[in-house]
Amino acid sequence: MTHASGKPACRHLPGERGRSFAARKGLAGVAAALLVMLAVACSEAPQWQTRTLEPGFPGLDFELIVEDGETITEAQLEDAVTLLFFGYTHCPDVCPTTLARLGAALRELPEAQRDHVKVLFVSVDPERDDPQRLASYTGAFGAQFIGATAEPERLRQLASRYGSSFHHDAENEGEHYLVTHGSNVLAFDREGSARLLIRPEDGVEEIAHDLRLLLAS
Repeated sequence: MTHASGKPACRHLPGERGRSFAARKGLAGVAAALLVMLAVACSEAPQWQTRTLEPGFPGLDFELIVEDGETITEAQLEDAVTLLFFGYTHCPDVCPTTLARLGAALRELPEAQRDHVKVLFVSVDPERDDPQRLASYTGAFGAQFIGATAEPERLRQLASRYGSSFHHDAENEGEHYLVTHGSNVLAFDREGSARLLIRPEDGVEEIAHDLRLLLAS
């Protein structure tokens, strides 16, 4: 068969058009189902507001001296969401600002949930931050805050484990010196797995939002 133009016309075998339509309809149905599945998966995935960490990031593992002079390990924080921050009590800006922001985020949570969050403030200045000073300092931010420290070499190993570092200002002598340290906070879930990196630009509402997700997981 030819068209009026003289070009051969396409020929369809019996039932071919029906099968072609059914095939297209079937593919459309599969595509629609995949889109629905993708939408559901996206809606179920946690929508983190702070930065997520890779699964291979080191988990919670430490041995430190806390405010009462006793030793604390990660085992004592079992079943708690733990926020880990390195600093020191004489810090003029980063430390008080960071701890105040974490405290504000905790106050956004119901009291029952707050009891399942611990903020581990690790002093990298053990020379000046004895247990008594740590207790006085962290007590100003809330009951969920725990001050801890260790000998310098153990602190360096711990900081390095979590991709951080610190060094003391060698230009000043005596009690008046600064310590350079990181400004990020690491968040660990109830099982001690590292999950989030809380940065200075992350706000109170964003932190509170992610704490709720961690507590629910």
